[in-house]
Amino acid sequence: MQKYDVAIIGAGLSGIVAARKLKQAGASVLLLEKEQTVGGRLATSITAEGKADIGAQFFTVRTEELQQEVEGWLEKGWVKRWFGEDYPRYTSVDGMSSLACRLAEGMDCVTSTMITAVNAQDSHIVLHDSSGSLYKCKRVVCTLPAPLTVNLIGKSSLGLKVEAYQKLKEIQFQPTYVGVFQLERSPYTPESGHIDKQLPADVERIVDHQKKGISKTPLMSVYMTADWSVSHESSESTLKMIKNKTSPYLDFRKLISEQLEIWPYAQAVTTCPHSFLEIDNRGKLLVAGDAFLRPGDQAGKTRFESAFLSGHDAANHILSDS
Repeated sequence: MQKYDVAIIGAGLSGIVAARKLKQAGASVLLLEKEQTVGGRLATSITAEGKADIGAQFFTVRTEELQQEVEGWLEKGWVKRWFGEDYPRYTSVDGMSSLACRLAEGMDCVTSTMITAVNAQDSHIVLHDSSGSLYKCKRVVCTLPAPLTVNLIGKSSLGLKVEAYQKLKEIQFQPTYVGVFQLERSPYTPESGHIDKQLPADVERIVDHQKKGISKTPLMSVYMTADWSVSHESSESTLKMIKNKTSPYLDFRKLISEQLEIWPYAQAVTTCPHSFLEIDNRGKLLVAGDAFLRPGDQAGKTRFESAFLSGHDAANHILSDS
């Protein structure tokens, strides 16, 4: 049985940020991720000719904590200012998944593993994964989407705080469909390659990744609104409907390839008014993620910064309680 000071379930941005901060303070930390790579919605699709971000496209900064980090990322050449004067939009220079990988570099991380049980053992928590491995930890931070966390810990032997668990259960998400299209010719788009105004109904944004600077060829990401995504089931006709919606902007007569990405937990419609929750009676298990907002959060919605702050605050709580 492997032993750690802290195990973090979910290697999206919240989990990575918490892990970095805890490791820098000298804790032994394990990141556990069910996908093949880290990043969560900091996701990039890679083709022979280029890259297309298919999750988060950019992030903004409203807090001093994130601004300090971003200044370091800019100095290292990891991110750049993409567009926006009053509120700069920052993005990774070579795809958002690359930023996640850089932030997670040097971490003890197990990917392609799913945690199936979380149980108390003496003064520790023992995690069971789908391969039969066990991890014994002093503390655990779970950064899975809230509905998945509810399913995981609801059957645990930890002894959950009723009020905190109820707040967790109240967090609900809407999905988002993203169509990714490789075209023969770049369409007319602004210099940045980003469009989110005067689009057809049900289309949230279009991004040209050639103009964004991460693709050699015209690779387009088309994001549908949450309301449209909720009302449509994934099928062979989904991409066709997305193309019909965006045909005034994109010339699909010279379509080279297409793919559909589905994010089931893209945007929280109900959030938690705390940047993390201590969920069990012994204070051993914290839950965090982009749907956990600091009191008085200026934006009031899930985003890159809320994920960053949630992981940051959860790690600070563990360090202050050590």
